[in-house]
Amino acid sequence: MPSIELGRGRIGYTVVKGASRRYTYFRFRPDLTLEVVLPRGRSVDVEDAIKKKSEWIIEQYDRLSSGEPVLADDSVMFDGHRLRLDFQKTAGEEGLFLAAGGRVVVKAAERHRIRELVRRWFLKESSRYVIRALPGIARKAEVKYHRADVREIRNWGYCTGDGRLSFSWQIIALSERLREYILCHELVHLTEPNHSVAFKRKLGSLLPDFREREKELGRVVPARSIREP
Repeated sequence: MPSIELGRGRIGYTVVKGASRRYTYFRFRPDLTLEVVLPRGRSVDVEDAIKKKSEWIIEQYDRLSSGEPVLADDSVMFDGHRLRLDFQKTAGEEGLFLAAGGRVVVKAAERHRIRELVRRWFLKESSRYVIRALPGIARKAEVKYHRADVREIRNWGYCTGDGRLSFSWQIIALSERLREYILCHELVHLTEPNHSVAFKRKLGSLLPDFREREKELGRVVPARSIREP
């Protein structure tokens, strides 16, 4: 992955083509890599464009770097709450469960297994949430989606041109109001592919406080990758 020296260090970036024919957009993925969205049909000097936007990029990177992590060494965020991870070494069956006192008891052979067990738990609970909540929100938004899934993606949500919606398996870490924002955001993209005035108007009709929710979501930092070692 290419990277560029900005501020106090190097920031990795990826380049994708967007739908706009005029504008270059910048956004950070949950893994803190910068995504540069280039206009179609135009030649852009990527590093020059990044440098011109460096003040904003550094500000956003610092904000995300100091944000609220979904998964820390001794705690995990679930439904908007910070829960303590209580590791219990076992030679028997692995598993985890919610316990009294804001704890998640994790039984595993080794401590590093916590990350994989959290991933499985989140995948199941995030899928349940999307299956339950998405149809009603889609009716409210007056849009139809082709299919929806929950999986490991770099963003909180993603919408394809053929009407497929994908959501991060980590969304169950968020409060209900932030999960609702993500679902609404992607559903609006079914009819408004860009973050245009029309997109914001439609999103605002569903969530009048969407800007506040967007800022709250920006303070949450998803786990970079939780995969079986």
